[in-house]
Amino acid sequence: MTPIAPLITEFLRVHLPEERGFSANTCETYAHAFRIFFSFAAKRLGKKPSQIYLEELDAKIVLEFLSEIEKERKNSATTRNARLAAIKAFMRFVEFKRPIALHQVAQISAISSKRHDRPLIKHLSMEEINAILNAPDLSTRLGIRDRAMLHLCFAGGLRVSELVELPMDNLSLRQASSVRIIGKGRRERCLPLWKSTAKDLTAWLAVRGAAQAMELFVNAEGTAITRAGFEYVLDKHVKKAGAKIPSLASRIVTPHQLRHSCALVMLQATRDIRKVSLWLGHADLRTTELYLRVDPSEKLEAIEAVVPPALRRGRFRAPDDLIASLVQ
Repeated sequence: MTPIAPLITEFLRVHLPEERGFSANTCETYAHAFRIFFSFAAKRLGKKPSQIYLEELDAKIVLEFLSEIEKERKNSATTRNARLAAIKAFMRFVEFKRPIALHQVAQISAISSKRHDRPLIKHLSMEEINAILNAPDLSTRLGIRDRAMLHLCFAGGLRVSELVELPMDNLSLRQASSVRIIGKGRRERCLPLWKSTAKDLTAWLAVRGAAQAMELFVNAEGTAITRAGFEYVLDKHVKKAGAKIPSLASRIVTPHQLRHSCALVMLQATRDIRKVSLWLGHADLRTTELYLRVDPSEKLEAIEAVVPPALRRGRFRAPDDLIASLVQ
C-alpha cells in the first residue's frame, strides 16, 4: 500500500510550482480542491486524511466525490470539472512515480467532464468603464493609486494576480511606455501603454513613497496590495459610479470583467482575434474565441457579406367571406 501524504506533498510543493511553473494562486486552487477531496475520502473510509492510501482513491470514490459536491455543496458543472481536472493532474503525476497504479490512473483519467451551458461573458460598456475610472478622488494619495490600478487593469487586460504581483521594475515610463507582465505558466508579454495610462501611473509613482515592497501597488501600510484589497477598491468605486450610471447601481463587477471589457475593445479595434490573444496572454487561441460570441459587429459583418436568398413574395387571399372576416 502506498501512503498518499508524500505524493500529494511533492505534487503541490515541487511538481506544480517548480516543474510546471504554476503561480502561487494556481497552486492554492489545486490545494483547496484536494482539501475538499481528502476530507470527503477520509469520511468515507473512516480514517484521517494522512492515513489514506493511494490504492483507496479509485474511480468509484472520485465519482462519488463529484456527485457529492454537486448535490451537497451545490457546485456548478464548471467547478465540478475544475475539481476533476485537479485530480486528473495529480494522477498523471502519480503514474510516473508509481507504475503499479497505471490501471487505477487510467480508470480515473477516463472520467469525462460534464457538459454545461456556456453563457456569454459579462463585460462593461465604455460609458461604465469611464465612470468607474473617474470615481477615485484624485486629490488624495489613495485616490491616485486607485485610478492607476483600475486604469492599468483595464488597459492591460490584466488578471488580478498579474496586477497585484507586478514589480516596479517591470514598468517602463520612458518615451515608449510599456509594462512587462508575467502571466500563467510563467509566460511573459510586453504591453505598450496608452498615454493616459502612463500619465496615471506617473502620478502614482510621484506619491507612492519609499515603500519597502517590490510590488508597484501598495496599501496604506506600505505592503503589497492583496487580491481582496483590489476587489474592495473596485467594489467601492463601482458603487460610487453607480450614482451616475444607473446600470452600475445594482451590479456586481468583478476584476475579471475589466479584463473581458479590454478584450472586446481590442477585438473591435483590431478585428484580429490573434492580437487579442497575444494581448491577454492566452496559451490557446480557442480560449480567446469566446469573445467572438459576444461581439455583435462580427455577426453584422457576416450578415452584410452574405447575399440573402431571393424569395418570391405573394399576398394571402381569403377563399371566402368568413375567413376574410377572421383575418381582419
